[in-house]
Amino acid sequence: MAGNLPSIFKNRIAVILGLICCILVVITVNSCLEVSKHRNARQQEMAVRLDAEENLNKITKDKTACQLKASEISKQLEEQKSAFESNKKALVQEQLINQSLKEELAKVTRVKEALEQELKDALTQASKAVEQKSTK
Repeated sequence: MAGNLPSIFKNRIAVILGLICCILVVITVNSCLEVSKHRNARQQEMAVRLDAEENLNKITKDKTACQLKASEISKQLEEQKSAFESNKKALVQEQLINQSLKEELAKVTRVKEALEQELKDALTQASKAVEQKSTK
């Protein structure tokens, strides 16, 4: 039995080593599967990040284009405001001139009417004077 004892230990050691190897194989396979899952998740995350970055770049370009367009429109608006103010000032001046001309026309009309009245009066007096001379 003394010779058998080491062979029993050898068999038990072989079985224990076999079980340990099986457990290690299962752990290794499980580890490989986890690594594969993580690799796929990482690749999906990279794809999502790449899409997000592309969208961000596109949006940034669109934003820049919109800002340039807004700047251009603002510049045009300022030019239009300036032209409007100039036209408004010119209109006010024209209205003042028009008012002045209306006042001048009213004065001239009054003077004309007064002169016409004086002319009528003078013609009436001249006519009466001619009648008086002809009746004498």
